[in-house]
Amino acid sequence: MSKGLLHHIELYVSDLKRSIDFWGWFLEEMGYSPFQEWDRGKSFKMADTYIVFVQTEERFLDVSYHRCRVGLNHLAFHAESRQHVDDMTRKLKDKGITILYANQHPFAGGDDHYAVFFEDPDRMKVELVAP
Repeated sequence: MSKGLLHHIELYVSDLKRSIDFWGWFLEEMGYSPFQEWDRGKSFKMADTYIVFVQTEERFLDVSYHRCRVGLNHLAFHAESRQHVDDMTRKLKDKGITILYANQHPFAGGDDHYAVFFEDPDRMKVELVAP
């Protein structure tokens, strides 16, 4: 039964190529596969849920995203294990992606919350949480 599950998420991005370079490898590591692609967008799908990235129109690029404004704060994904979080943290660092709250990592979300927090190219926070 799919009632209540997310069908899809659509994110407008400032630089589609840069966002796909960032999100593509991560989503494929999470089990998503490329799904749809067109001039100004691309999506990745896992089971019945997909995530869409769309190039923001140039006339809207003067307003930058900030997760503390009204709107989406972050996306959080399930990891397989603590080891999976550790492996992905290493891959993120190898790609030069800044780990948020590094001085508290991997317990930045609290003593019982083993996760890695990082940002996409538009500074949207992403979280990978161990069970």
